[in-house]
Amino acid sequence: MTSDGGLLPVRELDERLGFGQLIERHLTDGCGKNTQLPLAHLVRQSVYSRLAGYEDRNDAERLSQDPAFQMIGSRKIWERGIAMRLFYVGFAVTLALAAIGCKKAPLALPVPAPEVVVTSVIERDVPIYSEAVGTTVGFVDAQIYPKISGYLLKQDYRDGSHVHTNQLLFEIDDRQYKAALDQALGNLAQAQAQLKQNQLNLARYTDLFNRAVISRQEFDNQTQTTRATAAQVQAAQAAVENAKLNLGWTKVSSPIDGVAAIAQAQVGDLVGATTLLTTVSQLDPIKVTFPIPEKDYLHFAAQINAQENGVAQAALPFQMILDNGQTYQYQGRFYAANRQVDPQLGTIQLQVTFPNPNNILRPGQYAKIRAATDVRHNALLVAQNAVLETQGQYQVAVVGSDNKVTMRTVEIGQQAAGLRIIEKGVSPGERVITEGLQTVHDGMEVKPRVMPAQPEPESTPGSAGEAPSPVATSSSQS
Repeated sequence: MTSDGGLLPVRELDERLGFGQLIERHLTDGCGKNTQLPLAHLVRQSVYSRLAGYEDRNDAERLSQDPAFQMIGSRKIWERGIAMRLFYVGFAVTLALAAIGCKKAPLALPVPAPEVVVTSVIERDVPIYSEAVGTTVGFVDAQIYPKISGYLLKQDYRDGSHVHTNQLLFEIDDRQYKAALDQALGNLAQAQAQLKQNQLNLARYTDLFNRAVISRQEFDNQTQTTRATAAQVQAAQAAVENAKLNLGWTKVSSPIDGVAAIAQAQVGDLVGATTLLTTVSQLDPIKVTFPIPEKDYLHFAAQINAQENGVAQAALPFQMILDNGQTYQYQGRFYAANRQVDPQLGTIQLQVTFPNPNNILRPGQYAKIRAATDVRHNALLVAQNAVLETQGQYQVAVVGSDNKVTMRTVEIGQQAAGLRIIEKGVSPGERVITEGLQTVHDGMEVKPRVMPAQPEPESTPGSAGEAPSPVATSSSQS
């Protein structure tokens, strides 16, 4: 207080108590020396501005109503009371501002180079495969139609079972055909009896003609009658044979060994010559029919014609990739080429046969045919996952001797031996990234870990003497 009982000016009070210095020291001590001095001065100025209106004793009423000093209960405000309350309020403000403003920036740590897996570009000779999509068909597909019409009485085989040559498949109502046979036999007997009678008459007429008892005309008439009767006998015999055939055709048998399909006609149906009863397919070996472009045919025309003419030469082995992506264990051999090229599609149909000892393959299956039709010499190869495609362009990330990345645009070729052929853009022995490709950019320094190129397993069919598993290894896709 002053000597006259008034309040000390705020700034003088601050100087006596060191309140502003306390704020400044707290902030500078908490956040590092001289790092928060502007903030300390800001706090001091804020306190001065707030207390500027309370320096007069007559303003004690307003001071007591200020929310910041509600804890003051007396109108007489002594120096120490104001100082202590200013200390508490200022200290609280100081802590709040210090908590907000005193956040030390984290130290920037150097980012380590990312680790990536690299492989070297390989140079070697690789086979080039051509592929075509075809369909399996039976070596023989016999469609079974009845020769005669009638009601189907019985099915004598189980649907989908293996049948043998001449095995009974269906039975058709034969009653009318038995009756027809009996009638034909009766007609034959009648004709034979008439023939016998005419032959006896001709013998008598011959004796009478020789003795000049009858005329030449009577003799000739009897001769022709006898011959006509003989012809009727032949016709009756043919009718009997036809009736026997019709009766026999009421028993429908398999013409080949094979697998019989599910019956298309049911017992009780009225079947005829246009009714398909079932189909029997010879499945071992089985054929695959597929088209190839005309230009590919011209490339192999001489070899195809030589094989068709029986000229001995090395057979081109074929592989068959099934619908599940696996490769059939047996190799195929060329069988036949169609007689003409389809003028609308510009393709020609080829057929290849495959062993099928366990009837695993059935007609109508999807089959992708692969054959090594060429050899690429000194091809440059990289792992398939080293190639990055972006909007139709292909890139590889090349790691130089300084371990820095260079994104290089390349031209790719076919897939061979589980690797990708690079037509242009890399050199033998260069290191390309195979793992971590998505996290690098041009000029970036990396930590390479060298791994040998691991091609995908190449599909190699087994020989016919291997175990009867229908599939072998997974096929590589081009």
